[in-house]
Amino acid sequence: MTQEHLDELNAIKEEARQGPDPAATERQHAKSKLTARERIELLLDKGSFQEIEPLRRHRATGFGLENKKPYTDGVVTGWGTVDGRTVFVYAHDFRIFGGALGEAHADKIHKLMDRAIAAGAPLVSLNDGAGARIQEGVTALAGYGGIFRRNTRASGVIPQISVMLGPCAGGAAYSPALTDFVFMVRDTSQMFITGPDVVKAVTGEDITHNGLGGADVHADTSGVAHFVYDDEETCLEEVRYLLSLLPSNNRELPPAVPADDLADRPTKALRELVPFDGNRPYDIRQVIEELADDGEHFEVSASWAANIVCSLARLDGQVVGFVANQPLSMAGVLDIKSSEKAARFVQFCDAFNIPLVTLVDVPGFLPGVDQEHEGIIRRGAKLLYAYCNATVPRISVVLRKAYGGAYIVMDSRSIGADIALAWPTNEIAVMGAEGAANVIFRKQIAAADDPEAVRQQRIKEYKAELMHPYYAAERGLVDDVIDPGETREVLIRSLAMLRAKHAELPHRKHGNPPQ
Repeated sequence: MTQEHLDELNAIKEEARQGPDPAATERQHAKSKLTARERIELLLDKGSFQEIEPLRRHRATGFGLENKKPYTDGVVTGWGTVDGRTVFVYAHDFRIFGGALGEAHADKIHKLMDRAIAAGAPLVSLNDGAGARIQEGVTALAGYGGIFRRNTRASGVIPQISVMLGPCAGGAAYSPALTDFVFMVRDTSQMFITGPDVVKAVTGEDITHNGLGGADVHADTSGVAHFVYDDEETCLEEVRYLLSLLPSNNRELPPAVPADDLADRPTKALRELVPFDGNRPYDIRQVIEELADDGEHFEVSASWAANIVCSLARLDGQVVGFVANQPLSMAGVLDIKSSEKAARFVQFCDAFNIPLVTLVDVPGFLPGVDQEHEGIIRRGAKLLYAYCNATVPRISVVLRKAYGGAYIVMDSRSIGADIALAWPTNEIAVMGAEGAANVIFRKQIAAADDPEAVRQQRIKEYKAELMHPYYAAERGLVDDVIDPGETREVLIRSLAMLRAKHAELPHRKHGNPPQ
């Protein structure tokens, strides 16, 4: 091999790295956006990226495409490491064809996804593309179909993370929707099926790109985005952190780390943090922080369905998933959104061998005509299905209220919790004492000379008979009533005992969860 051959190779590869138009890089930076390769460098460990097919070019003709054949075809693909563990990544290069997907572009992604599944390693997509390449017609649409099929094959097998760093419109938006987590950056990323122009033409509604499908819209309103950040650097750093909490695939346990926080550290602050009065709110996040190693937890969909909190954290160095009612929002009731949010989180944790800790303080399901008409029965059943189907270690702790069907759904012993615990402040019952007394003693109260005095007396009797903290424990529905100050230690001991848990579901092709 001559030096001439090597010089030619180096020149071609440098052209592939730089892109065909230096001004395109400047335009990308002017929009406060990084290039595809800059993003990959931030995501992966320094110097670990191994690119594949950097010299790929499209073979399409017509509409001038035969005269524009840049290397990479608008997507950079390969693998590297995050904290020393293999991660596959592809990044749309908006500088080339606006990151639009054509046949060669899609084929590169298909190959990468196949390798990620075969290698059993996470897949991260850095999305910044204009959708299907119109000049390639149905070939481009077929390319998306191949991505969707592989997203589905990989679901529950390897973690899939979509990072939205620019536009994602039309059918392209369905790939992120099929993945486990979606990250977005404010102002620069948008997702929608039909853009503002089409919306205005069809409905007459006038709306901006961000107003229709911006990061905050999907974080607060639609629930499509799980994490939102102000800049790309912070976003990609948080993707790295999430990966540090996840196993590489469904055959592995999540990565454990040495814990500096003592396993038997008392949590006495919980005795005062959670008010005895069931009507007084408090922030369940503070409970999780008190329990978790070093007070750290990574909350999923923090702005959507805020009446339930879903977080990843560590207990004694081991990753767990917390599901907790949030009394600060809607008194912690379960409704359609919170049920669906928690159900998907439970399913994710179960798929990737992450034990579940459920903190229960729930007054019931949200009543209302809208909830009933919009399907609270079938949609609330999603959470029930997810818990009943989960085979990972499961521990539930009733902090205060646990009423009616919501108590059952929040991983009660009857649906398969391995360990069911309660604090001395727990109230497990069909409903609150006031409502129960009004139903059971309706006639006596109505016939009394002093209805209010009789009602208060009956409430007191109901509480004493059926709502004292030890009623469920006496019947074996709670394994133990514990001091809140010992909760962390008890959880860690219980999870250590359950670490080797093995449970099998009946043989079936797959279940048929509520729609």
